[in-house]
Amino acid sequence: MASILREMGETAVTLAKGFSVTLRTLFRPTVTENYPDEPVRFEARYRGIHVLHRDESGLEKCVACFLCAAACPVQCIYIEADENTAERRISASERYAKVYNIDYSRCIFCGYCVEACPTDAITHGHGFELATYNIADMVYRKEQLLAQALKPPRT
Repeated sequence: MASILREMGETAVTLAKGFSVTLRTLFRPTVTENYPDEPVRFEARYRGIHVLHRDESGLEKCVACFLCAAACPVQCIYIEADENTAERRISASERYAKVYNIDYSRCIFCGYCVEACPTDAITHGHGFELATYNIADMVYRKEQLLAQALKPPRT
């Protein structure tokens, strides 16, 4: 009998704590973001859609070293390398990424690819609109990732 009374007392205390949190926040002003109408505010460390960068001379920074693909725990990065020629220079190195794909249906936005890149060619941007009805649209290609760098960031 004593254990039942003790359990009822603990339950009442737990309920009172839970309701106190609810009552405390009930009368505070609400925080609502009107997303389509107002710009979204991002924190500095936000990890959005990846961005491939170019250097000052307009060449791609990616040298196809495959370190980002090797660091990715879910293997969502696919790269094919090709050699630069004197007539057609894509990057400052001897190689460049001919194909650079990221499958966002598998990406967990961990940031390991960004940390592994020795040339700072890939970073996280502030893009967040990934919703689609077709899973094939979740694979972002090099052209899309390079184009992200040209868009002005939302504030």
